Amino acid sequence: MPRLQASRGARPVAVDPDAPERAPSPHLGRLYLSLLLTAAVVVALDQGTKQLALSHLGDGPIDLIEGILRFRLTYNSGGAFGLLQGLPGFFLVATLVIVGGILIGLRRLEDPRWAIPLGLVLGGGIGNAVDRVVRDTGGGVVDFIDLHVWPVFNIADMSIVVGVFSILILGWRTGDGSDPSG
Repeated sequence: MPRLQASRGARPVAVDPDAPERAPSPHLGRLYLSLLLTAAVVVALDQGTKQLALSHLGDGPIDLIEGILRFRLTYNSGGAFGLLQGLPGFFLVATLVIVGGILIGLRRLEDPRWAIPLGLVLGGGIGNAVDRVVRDTGGGVVDFIDLHVWPVFNIADMSIVVGVFSILILGWRTGDGSDPSG
């Protein structure tokens, strides 16, 4: 027997407690594969470039384009681009929550275009979390790309920003992301 469920400001809706939950997308395996491959590439690039920075920038910065692009080794105990310094534990927990949310939430998506942007965010979060847990940086993240007009950052930070902007654009263009014809 269906029961009525009211929501704020809306008419009651019939809810069938015996109805099965919506089945996962038939494209779920492909979505997860794309997401995980994107994340793996980001983590590999991020960790590889951070290791290069640690190996080659200990003696000082290297100017690639004078006044525009410099590689300079720094450690960031805050979030992306130096936000909220001194809270590495908070950012580690926030990263774990976001990673879990992405992996669980992907089951509800049907549009494969979401996999790459979410993979960028996932890979960037994991790349920075690896620094906080594995590297001897006191919970900080290795940053090394200095544009002189922006806080020093790394590949993980770039991936997170590009992923979030892509998600915002995709969400704006498709509505909620579940319908590829949006």
